[in-house]
Amino acid sequence: MKKAKTIKDAFADGKAFIPFITAGDPDLASTKRFILAMEKAGADLIEIGIPFSDPIAEGVVIQEADIRALASGTTTDRIFDMVRELREETDMPLVFMGYLNPVFYYGYERFFTKCEEVGISGVIIPDLPFEEKDECADIAAAHGVDVISMIAPTSESRIGAIASQAKGFLYVVSSMGVTGVRSEIKTDLASILAAIRRAADLPVGIGFGINTPEQAAGMAELADAVIVGSAIVRLIAEHGTESAPYISKYVRTMKDAISSNRV
Repeated sequence: MKKAKTIKDAFADGKAFIPFITAGDPDLASTKRFILAMEKAGADLIEIGIPFSDPIAEGVVIQEADIRALASGTTTDRIFDMVRELREETDMPLVFMGYLNPVFYYGYERFFTKCEEVGISGVIIPDLPFEEKDECADIAAAHGVDVISMIAPTSESRIGAIASQAKGFLYVVSSMGVTGVRSEIKTDLASILAAIRRAADLPVGIGFGINTPEQAAGMAELADAVIVGSAIVRLIAEHGTESAPYISKYVRTMKDAISSNRV
């Protein structure tokens, strides 16, 4: 099994492109193929979504992906098995994105032990408030897993506190509401990024709503990474098990769009 690269490695060559994919949509064998295709197309780090029946931060595209994944028999154990298989072929950084309930139910110690075993570098838990992160952060850290903090447009008074204690990278939510493709992003992200930079020296990725190369290029001027989920999940909804070439083309296009901002 290959030793996984770290989150820091994903940012070592400048601006990073971070795609998201729901594990098990339409099945775990396809998820494995899609992840390898995204790596080949230029992804620097990949978020693997753990499907959940009540994904409160997700829009309809990812909600429906979760439903398909759960219907295909996807479980947390099977996701770990898939990642273990991936580690025979790739050392790229991987993080889980999922909700607290499945992690709590699985058991923090058991969950983060398995993350360490298969080379998961971090977890993003959208419904874990910053003030309550210590519930699992110490256990995660003991297994070399970063609990990645999110900063939203409503976090203004807490940006300094969140950023100063963050691990891995900071995930900035571009817009109010749930995930999903947006035609326009109006949040004053420059001010948020400036406040983060004053408090921490960590890479910053911007996600939620980004779907076009033009949007990606604009976000790369501000941040260290661009995060895209719904646009990729939508391709999978359309093309199913045959999605790999469509995902590859999309990832390559988005990576090219931010390449002019590489440092």
